[in-house]
Amino acid sequence: MTSTAAELLEVLWGRASTAPASASQLRLLHILEHQDGINMRTLAEALASTPPSTSRLFDRLQAAGFVERENSPADRREVRLRLSGRGRAFLADLRSRREAELRAVLALMPAAKRTALAEGLEAFCAVAAEQIHADAQGPGSRTA
Repeated sequence: MTSTAAELLEVLWGRASTAPASASQLRLLHILEHQDGINMRTLAEALASTPPSTSRLFDRLQAAGFVERENSPADRREVRLRLSGRGRAFLADLRSRREAELRAVLALMPAAKRTALAEGLEAFCAVAAEQIHADAQGPGSRTA
């Protein structure tokens, strides 16, 4: 059931997309949205990718105007990576379209089923956020 739900959600979100952006590109944009000003090495680690692959991915998004590089004020040798205004607008628009697609489906569900789904998703989000936070802290940091 979870696999089917994930696939259907991908289809709904795909219908909401306004630009060709791969899953890797979207992950990069989301990381920069939450970690503004990180360097390429940190971005590569967050993507579980190599720095050259991450750099090429970043270059493609920079060419599209979604991301930008800037020199660090503390160390001119370090380059900070940022989401551009166009990138932020793209993500906001994408979220809005995805939410509209999802709302259209949810509106067709009985109220009691929507309530149950909302409660289940709240629990899922809490556990998933805890797991992601624990993973970011390193091994042995998970709570049981």
